[in-house]
Amino acid sequence: MKKILLALAGGLLAGVIAASHAKLPAPPPKSDAEKAAEAAKAAASKAKNAESLGNAQDRAAANYKKNKGIAMDAKPAMMGAKPTMMDAKAAAKKK
Repeated sequence: MKKILLALAGGLLAGVIAASHAKLPAPPPKSDAEKAAEAAKAAASKAKNAESLGNAQDRAAANYKKNKGIAMDAKPAMMGAKPTMMDAKAAAKKK
């Protein structure tokens, strides 16, 4: 009985290995209409993904500015700009 079960298990294993190495037939070639439909679908998907990415980036920027206390209408200051004498005079006149 054990020999029969062992032989069946070995045969099953050999069949599984053989089936996993089998080649599938090549898919049929696509027609021009199918290619155009697939390209249109890919373009629509790409546009939708780009729009949703832009919306997500806008929400993230708004959330960052809200939590950091940065006004949305404020113009960013020039980074690394040194104050000039004109700036100092203008600040003194305002006081």
